[in-house]
Amino acid sequence: MRLATAANEAYAASLAVSELLGCKQCGGGHGPDEELGIRIPRPLGHGPSRFIPEKEILQVGSEDAQMHALFADSFAALGRLDNITLVMVFHPQYLESFLKTQHYLLQMDGPLPLHYRHYIGIMAAARHQCSYLVNLHVNDFLHVGGDPKWLNGLENAPQKLQNLGELNKVLAHRPWLITKEHIEGLLKAEEHSWSLAELVHAVVLLTHYHSLASFTFGCGISPEIHCDGGHTFRPPSVSNYCICDITNGNHSVDEMQVNSAGNVSVSDSFFEVEALMEKMRQLQECRDEEEASQEEMASRFEIEKRESMFVFSSDDEEVTPARDVSRHFEDTSYGYKDFSRHGMHVPTFRVQDYCWEDHGYSLVNRLYPDVGQLIDEKFHIAYNLTYNTMAMHKDVDTSMLRRAIWNYIHCMFGIRYDDYDYGEINQLLDRSFKVYIKTVVCTPEKVTKRMYDSFWRQFKHSEKVHVNLLLIEARMQAELLYALRAITRYMT
Repeated sequence: MRLATAANEAYAASLAVSELLGCKQCGGGHGPDEELGIRIPRPLGHGPSRFIPEKEILQVGSEDAQMHALFADSFAALGRLDNITLVMVFHPQYLESFLKTQHYLLQMDGPLPLHYRHYIGIMAAARHQCSYLVNLHVNDFLHVGGDPKWLNGLENAPQKLQNLGELNKVLAHRPWLITKEHIEGLLKAEEHSWSLAELVHAVVLLTHYHSLASFTFGCGISPEIHCDGGHTFRPPSVSNYCICDITNGNHSVDEMQVNSAGNVSVSDSFFEVEALMEKMRQLQECRDEEEASQEEMASRFEIEKRESMFVFSSDDEEVTPARDVSRHFEDTSYGYKDFSRHGMHVPTFRVQDYCWEDHGYSLVNRLYPDVGQLIDEKFHIAYNLTYNTMAMHKDVDTSMLRRAIWNYIHCMFGIRYDDYDYGEINQLLDRSFKVYIKTVVCTPEKVTKRMYDSFWRQFKHSEKVHVNLLLIEARMQAELLYALRAITRYMT
């Protein structure tokens, strides 16, 4: 009952802005707040996402019983229904696992105190200049008793957290460079040292929020109304339509209807889907007829890894971090682009030698009980999630496509599966899709609506959100593999 009450309070808090502003065309009257001269904020954006029309996102109050329970759990755990939740609910099975894992990491018993957890979340999100997550966790950090002075910059935090900055930097941008020396430096820092259990908790939090920053930018998540950039007190300009049409994003000339990917005909994008379906059929036939040698498979991996270095957007520009975000981390010039542009060699990480299922999972579970299980469930749900649809087609086996996306991300990080033919990636993922994937995973702060619109143009928004779930979980697993392998090497 308490959950239901909490959820109802959340829904009441998210009433249409027209009711707050007293829109005459909707029959609303002027409330007492307005008569008192109180300025009421209105959202700047058009729903939870800048990329997805609000009318296509589930509206609070119109959900079924399962989603209602998810909203209730989210509100009870976080004290809010944030925009990430409202976009992830396209896939309720995943959202349930995500919320459960995040709740455990932030609020249940664990090696790290609560304020450390939120501060580490701030450090991780700041690495990708994700002000959305930084703002949320600044509020949460203060709510659990965190020292406001720490928010003036990383140099004001305890030395123990400052020491974590190097691992945060390398893990976010070049995880293949992590060594057991990084781990040893944190575990043997005298009075500022970390325990193994604390370090595993910190690593999981860092990878979680690096990946969540990818989702935030990849899906164009709008700022929350109570955060910077999420509201305005300026009244909207009214022409011949209702004021609540403006606040709800239903413009007479809706910016969402502008195709920023260019004037692509429906027939062109339809044929793209058909071509992808045909390639999947052909690849399945080739699999059944012949199997490449191990030498050929290794060669195709190296080719794909090398080519991935040179996949970048034509509008790829330097993004200067704002001061309110950059103060939470050091070495602002350090990033993934240094690797991709300068052709640095990424050593191959063979999953057959160290993998999540056989090594990482048990290490996490041993040092931070139950978390390994929660993360493992989340990985499996994201990887196996399917509705057997592709755009307008039904009863489609999408496993080949999902595996290509997952393995392409790991390939960019130098991770190789001996039993996978990397030649399939170029057959299934076109250049615009690769650009989007690499940007979301490696430099999410550079994602644009044009990139989002440019790939899979006939696919539903729910399918593009599904892609983002694959991207963030594959990224998180890649980071974890490198960090946990370094911890294992230190321990042995």
